[in-house]
Amino acid sequence: MAKKGKRYIEAASKVEVTKFYPVEEAIALAKEIHPAKFDETVELHIKTGLDPRHAEQQIRGSTVLPHGLGKVMRVLVFTEGEAVSAAREAGADFVGSDDLIKQIEGGWTDFDVAIATREMMGKVGRLGRVLGPRGLMPNPRSGTVVGAEDIAKTVNDAKQGRVEFRLDRLANIHVPLGKVSFDDAKLRENMATFIEAVNAARPKEAKGQYIRSATLTTTMGPGIHLDLAQTLAMRTT
Repeated sequence: MAKKGKRYIEAASKVEVTKFYPVEEAIALAKEIHPAKFDETVELHIKTGLDPRHAEQQIRGSTVLPHGLGKVMRVLVFTEGEAVSAAREAGADFVGSDDLIKQIEGGWTDFDVAIATREMMGKVGRLGRVLGPRGLMPNPRSGTVVGAEDIAKTVNDAKQGRVEFRLDRLANIHVPLGKVSFDDAKLRENMATFIEAVNAARPKEAKGQYIRSATLTTTMGPGIHLDLAQTLAMRTT
């Protein structure tokens, strides 16, 4: 087992492990005690009551955080024809088709988001083994496979701070919410936006308690258990 550093131990000592913190208090505490000297990412981890073994209980979606993620997103677009210009004008960092596919097959994955027009998926599909494990494979359910007419908006959303979320094999969902340098209010608004998206994504087939727990943390910091009822009641308005 990895040994915890002194800064982590000091930060963890300030968290009451049996307490379920109100959202505002948890955000302020996470920012105060984050142990690293760099601008850590604030993360939300949700444990669900879903069964990932059943396809009908899988969750995959995306939402645009109003205050972004505090980082420059490198966006790649698989497309051809007129949509190439639209993607470039919207700010895509890499635009192409067969040339990009060949690069990725060679092991290149130096980008954060991959978007594809529907017509390209016949070719892009063979990249599943490379992009799938990295969470970079374009998918209609996450809003990254779109019609050519929607390329500009999709690229713009990705650059502004669209986050994808999906259920992992342990029935958890993990997302970044921004940086510790963000104002508390911005982190709260980003969290509220994401909570609304997760609530809306509840599968119709889900039985019992949908969300079982929610934990706030930073890249290198300890987990802070959130008051679940208050967290799930968050709204953007």
